[in-house]
This record gives sequence, structure tokens and C-alpha cells, in this order.
Amino acid sequence: MSDNELGTFLRTHREAVTPAEVGLPTGSRRRTPGLRRAELATLAGISVEYLTRLEQGRDRNPSPQVLSALSEALRLTTPDHILLARLAKEHGVDKVLCQSATAPPVRTVRPTLRALLDRLEPAPAVLLNWIGDIVAHTRGYERYAGPLGLLDGDPPNIVRFLFTDDRAHTVYPDWDRLADEQIAHLRSEASLHDPHVAALAAELAVTAGAAFRDRLAAVPAMPARAGTDLVDHPEAGRLRLSYETLTLPEEGQRLVVHIPADEATATALDRLNGRRPGALRAVSG
Repeated sequence: MSDNELGTFLRTHREAVTPAEVGLPTGSRRRTPGLRRAELATLAGISVEYLTRLEQGRDRNPSPQVLSALSEALRLTTPDHILLARLAKEHGVDKVLCQSATAPPVRTVRPTLRALLDRLEPAPAVLLNWIGDIVAHTRGYERYAGPLGLLDGDPPNIVRFLFTDDRAHTVYPDWDRLADEQIAHLRSEASLHDPHVAALAAELAVTAGAAFRDRLAAVPAMPARAGTDLVDHPEAGRLRLSYETLTLPEEGQRLVVHIPADEATATALDRLNGRRPGALRAVSG
């Protein structure tokens, strides 16, 4: 994994902003994609030398004021601004603290969360910890995910399944997007310097190869918290499942609830659950 994610993030976003977007003249003789360092430094009110040190990883402790100025100059979205602040924090003094952390990912579920999962039946809902272990799930999720192979591990882990199980490419037509999303979750919910994240990353770098390594080395991005997945289910056929993600920061967990995105999917899931059609309702949009 890169040891200069902050610098890579800044450089990549600088190169993605055109001069016209920030009100600067464009010339035919420009050789640098996007903004030059001097242009970004002027817009952010910092020196070119300091920006160079940040991009090269020679300074890893920018102040909140500098981060805000860079975020505004780069026209970052709110999620990207949050990610920028996190990268700066991880590469500063907190890096040592992360490396020395010993608390393992939580693999238990609070009684109130268990009760919430029970109330969500028969919807496929799953509780994941920060490295992608499946901590708890509804019976509806078990009937949906079991035939896919998602529950076969000990413990079952959605990241490991996606990158190392051949069935993942068969059941997920949009595998590349899902792989990008799981890497984004892995990087956003804990530091890559966390020893448990580092151990999983080292394992998958070998077992999954370039498909995993290249994504982990790419510019970090925030994961989507809602969307729609396509699934070619071996028993239910083609499913369109919308999902919503609820983050539980104190436990380092997230709850993902899947909802049928069309009536055909609702009917198929009802049949998987042994229920008459109508137990689950489709939600479009």
C-alpha cells in the first residue's frame, strides 16, 4: 500500500481540476494536466514549496485551515473533504497509534441491534464490521446469501468472498463496481495502518493478486452508502436490489439493508423465503 496517500490524493485532484473551473486562463502551451502547483498554491493561499512538500510526503501534518483552503480550491465535495481530513490525520501522529492498536474488529452484536435485525425480516439485512466480516444477519439474508456462497467462510467475509471466490464473478454482473465499493469501505472505515486491516490486505494481495492490489493502491474514494446492485442468483434468477447503509461508528460496524428494486425481485425474494408474494414491496428510484 502507498505510504503517501495524502500526497497522491492532492496531486490527483489537482490534475483533475481545469483552469477554467477555477476562473484561470487556459493556454494552448500547457503541459500539466489540470492545475499547476503554483496555481493551486495561489488559490489556497499557501506557498508552492509547502504544497510540494505535502504532495511528496515530506510534510504530513497540514493544519485544518490549510486542509480547508485546499479543499475549497480543489472544489472537493463534502465526502472528499472528509476523506482528505482523514488521510491527513492517518499520516500524521495517529499513524503510530494505529500501528500499535490491538483491539480486534468487533464480531458481536448488541441486543438492540439484534432486535432491529429481527424487525427487518424478511428483508435481506446484514451487519458487517470494518474489515468486512459478516457479524449478524436476518434469516432473509441467509436465504438470499447462502446460495451465493457469501456465508461459507469462517468467519464469512464479504471482501474475501468478492476477491477470491470464483462464484463472485458469476453472481455479480457488475463485479468491478462492487469490488471498487468494498475497497472504498475497507479504506474509509479504518486506517490501512490498522494491523487487522493490514493483515487482510497482505493476505488478499497474494490470494487475489492485481485485482486487489491495484485497487488498494489507487486514489482513495468514499464509498456509496446507497445504490442498486444486480445479482444473478442461482435459485431466484436476476435480482435488482437497492440498498441503504447505516454506519455504527462506536462499534466499527455498518448495517446494510437490501430492498427489492422492482416487483419481479420482490416476488423472487418472497419465494426464497417461502412466503406468499407481497411480504416484500419493491421500492424504485
